[in-house]
Amino acid sequence: MKQNWFLRSIFAIILLIIIFISTLTNLFTNFLWFKALNFEQIFLISIFARIRLFIFAAITFFIWLIINLAISSRFTKKDKFPFKLKLLISLGLSVITGLSVSEGWFNVLQYFNQTSFNILDPIFSKDVSFYIFTLPFYEFILATITSAIVLTIALVTLDYLKSFIQETIKQQQEPNLDPTKSRKSIDLNLLLSKTKAITHVGILASIFFILLSIQHYLSRFSIMYSEQGIVVGAGYSDVVAFLPMIKILMVLAIVVAVALLIWVFFSSKKLKKRHILAYVLALYFIFGFIGPTVIPGIVQSLKVSPNEINLEAPYIENNIKFTRLAYGLADVEEKDFSVNLNLSSEVLDKAKETIDNVRILDWRPLTKTYKQTQEIRLYYDLSGIDIDRYNINNKYTQVMLAPRELEQKQITENAKTWVNMHMVYTHGYGVVMSPVNKVTKQGLPEYYIQDIPPIYTVDGLTISKPQIYYGERDNDFVLVNTKTKEFDYPKGNTNEYINYDGKGGINLDSFLKKVLMAIRFGDIKILLSSDITKESKIMFTRNIVERIKTITPFLELDNDPYLVIANGSLVWMVDAYTISGNYPYSEKFGSINYIRNSAKVVVDAYDGTVTYYVMDTTDPIIMTYAKIFPKQFKQFASMPETIKEHIRYPEDLFKIQSHIYSTYHMNDIKVFYNKEDAWQIPTEVYGVGKQVKVEPYYMIMKLPGEYEEEFVLMTSFSPIRKDNMVAWMAARSDKENYGKLILYKFQKDKLIYGPLQIEAKIDQDSEISQQLTLWSQQGSRVTRGNLLVIPIENSILYIEPLYIQAETGQLPELKRVLVSDGVRVVMEENLKEALEALFGKSKSIPKTPDKLDKSQEELIIEAQNYYNLIEDSMKQGDWQGIGSNLDKLGIILEDLS
Repeated sequence: MKQNWFLRSIFAIILLIIIFISTLTNLFTNFLWFKALNFEQIFLISIFARIRLFIFAAITFFIWLIINLAISSRFTKKDKFPFKLKLLISLGLSVITGLSVSEGWFNVLQYFNQTSFNILDPIFSKDVSFYIFTLPFYEFILATITSAIVLTIALVTLDYLKSFIQETIKQQQEPNLDPTKSRKSIDLNLLLSKTKAITHVGILASIFFILLSIQHYLSRFSIMYSEQGIVVGAGYSDVVAFLPMIKILMVLAIVVAVALLIWVFFSSKKLKKRHILAYVLALYFIFGFIGPTVIPGIVQSLKVSPNEINLEAPYIENNIKFTRLAYGLADVEEKDFSVNLNLSSEVLDKAKETIDNVRILDWRPLTKTYKQTQEIRLYYDLSGIDIDRYNINNKYTQVMLAPRELEQKQITENAKTWVNMHMVYTHGYGVVMSPVNKVTKQGLPEYYIQDIPPIYTVDGLTISKPQIYYGERDNDFVLVNTKTKEFDYPKGNTNEYINYDGKGGINLDSFLKKVLMAIRFGDIKILLSSDITKESKIMFTRNIVERIKTITPFLELDNDPYLVIANGSLVWMVDAYTISGNYPYSEKFGSINYIRNSAKVVVDAYDGTVTYYVMDTTDPIIMTYAKIFPKQFKQFASMPETIKEHIRYPEDLFKIQSHIYSTYHMNDIKVFYNKEDAWQIPTEVYGVGKQVKVEPYYMIMKLPGEYEEEFVLMTSFSPIRKDNMVAWMAARSDKENYGKLILYKFQKDKLIYGPLQIEAKIDQDSEISQQLTLWSQQGSRVTRGNLLVIPIENSILYIEPLYIQAETGQLPELKRVLVSDGVRVVMEENLKEALEALFGKSKSIPKTPDKLDKSQEELIIEAQNYYNLIEDSMKQGDWQGIGSNLDKLGIILEDLS
């Protein structure tokens, strides 16, 4: 038995040592990682805040608990339970409490560094910062103290009960025990005789009820984001009935606390009066159940419901006002948009820039095309297509761009050696870019940037560092600057190799660092590999989203990071949000009711550096973060101009705002109450006939009343349960107009077709419907792209691309473009012909090029290159490469003809 105990002890000690070493290793390697990125301040502030909270909470709770256990031990001197064991238990519970409390470090830092919103709520006249920063801190402190009191009561009570049971057993075993006395009466007499124990537990219980009173006080403020009434926030019954009930509960909790103290201090003399305490407790619990629920419910049904619109009007007004403030919708500029069916070739001439940038390529089918024609090798991935704009040939041009990232999971199994996975295949290479509105005769995109190494078909787009070490893929750690050369890109029968010369990663310039990294990743080969030198570096946490979340877990990130070419470098742009669920009177969207796009995060794809730029200095939350971590957030003015040109209004934020504004555009209280003018996001037919919600889309267009085209994100609105359009909203992205929202309302006395109604017109057109059916029966699959609703002057133009893909193939081709002016629908091979079919000839309507702007000699050289690549692919058995290069060769030969 002793041997088993000894072995278990040894095993427990070894386990604790392993956990300690692992924790310490992760801590130190994390510090090295933060330091390499110049964010050690965030790491150290968070760590020291945790440590200070842990020490304070653990010591305070230990002293409190040991004092109480010492008191209980003093009153139970005959207890055989050793005090040393109680000391050990107290120490263990104190450590657990300290660890638990240390998790609230950020609440504490926010409280002490909070920034005022300068907005008062209409019920308690508290600044909004009270609900965002102060109230969570108070609740955190109260919950911690309450848990400590409850745990102390439980331990002390168990200590006393154990002693009482031991004494009872001892007395029953005595020979002179009166047999006429029952065990129950002996137990009761023993319990009543322990007045000091009753006093001790009673005082603790009294403190508990004082804490309950404070809890009731804080619960008053919860009505500011309650969802019980007609709107989020305090309603009539909350203010008139709920709040008075909570005040009464506060007083009753204090009465119970006082009654407990009176009872425990006079229990020995007035035991017959103990029923008074029972009455007070019963009153408190009965009222606690009935008061805050039943009474407000009665007020709601008998008084509010018959007069709801009149009584709730001021509270509905509060909800509208604060919801708009919380979601950044208070300054939406609303304009009338009177639609006239006057589209003509002359009108299109005036909107040349808009028409030239109409996105006829849909990113979802285009992803398949990119993957089939530009991935080059199996281990590359081109699934992350983004939409942006660039100045190309002195023209503001909307483009689609995708990084060619390395996907380690797609490396062939026989090549997945340790050296290949961690030293050879370390990065992706280059990007693919194409305009949104140009295709070849085969319906494939016309590339601005393509192939490996990159081929540029336009001036002004060059990439000096095309290697992508940091991206959206979840790849493993890699080692660079080793004796093993890194694979750079494939080149015919051979490969190109490089040595990394950037500043990314952590230097493995000491044996200790190698040991720590080997422990962290559980990989002894890091320590044993002879290829690792003092100049070698290790890169990990290379997924950009995970990278940012590791640095700033308190920021919410957009779901769509996008790549930007800036000064020859590749950088990722990620939108970061500050959010809260405690904004008073604000409608909920999921778990949040406040959001701001307060920061733009830029991550270098080559060296992994992360830079935070504050976009919204009026947001108190981001300014609070900047106080907590000074010098870690830069001002937007310091962002390089080449990156500023590519900031765009984030789609996730726009979706949330559109959803909220579909209800909260209504100003009139009665209209809002009856939801007479509620809107919804319209639906469209997408893909192979599935109805889906219309996604917001980016486009370059000239907004009504403006003088030049700009990059906007837009969406349209339909009435609830109807398909016609009532309005459209645009979010601006360029220069000083960034972040401005404009809502254009259609006239209510005229039917404006929505996307689904135009889809119905398409399906009802006999020639178009017949052609779609015919294609579907010939071994092909017809895929509909996004239906774009494009406002032009005072008219609406509807454009939808049509893709055809062979059932056995993976290469969707843009074959037709559907265009409607709301009256007629036409389907032609390209946008130019479709617009001409609707409106006649126009000098400004973009032409579909019959061939690329290259000389005959250039086309011959390019054809020879593709022929050589086909031969190389045939030797390697790379059938995907053969097919891809055959397609490209066919395009070149057709252009030569």
